[in-house]
Amino acid sequence: MPATSDSTPVTRIPRPRSGTGRALQKGQQTKAVIVEAALGLATHIGLEGLSIGALADVTGMSKSGVFAHFGSREELQISVIREYHTRFEQEVFYPAMSAPRGVARLSALFDNWMKRTSIEIDSGCIYISGAVEFDDRNGPVRDALASSVLTWLAAMRRAIEQCKECGELRPDTNEEQMLFEIHGLILALHYEARFLRTPGSMARSVMGFQNILARYSVPSTPVAAAAPAAARRKVSIQTTISKE
Repeated sequence: MPATSDSTPVTRIPRPRSGTGRALQKGQQTKAVIVEAALGLATHIGLEGLSIGALADVTGMSKSGVFAHFGSREELQISVIREYHTRFEQEVFYPAMSAPRGVARLSALFDNWMKRTSIEIDSGCIYISGAVEFDDRNGPVRDALASSVLTWLAAMRRAIEQCKECGELRPDTNEEQMLFEIHGLILALHYEARFLRTPGSMARSVMGFQNILARYSVPSTPVAAAAPAAARRKVSIQTTISKE
């Protein structure tokens, strides 16, 4: 390596000031707190119910302070959708990847989906409430919401395709049709359990998934037990009805 002459200028990268780094970290932490509060509000009152003023009241910040982290109500809504999608992946998708490819992984995905759904029966689901709010609108909020849902459904479709590749589903299985039926179970569960408060909705959804697997599986493949944890999870629908 050639020696550097004393007269050769050396470019030095300036070190970031510690105060600047701390301010940036604090700003990120503050934004995370706001998004957390916004996510809690959105699950109960919907994305359209979010406002800079409401978040200022919940977080104890000024409206200008909340606005400075997002710039607009629209960007706030998109940030909430992204955070919801991240948590959905962490709770539903990634844990299921440890299961072997095929029916076992597909069942794990549905099991995790049911676990999250059983919680959202009380709190609400942004994917479902957001679809009602933005189904007839255009714009970046709808695009962000639709993109998140489509990303998840694509993962479920890929799991179904892998079941076929593993020889556990019939070769003539239509992946789109099977996905449509599985997604329909979750949508029906939210309607029956959250809106109508019908007892036994969770167990019927589990049975519906088992029926779908049995219908599409090759005769020699035993159907995996679907969503046993979700079936055991206590859902306080019957208790709510009896109290009323």
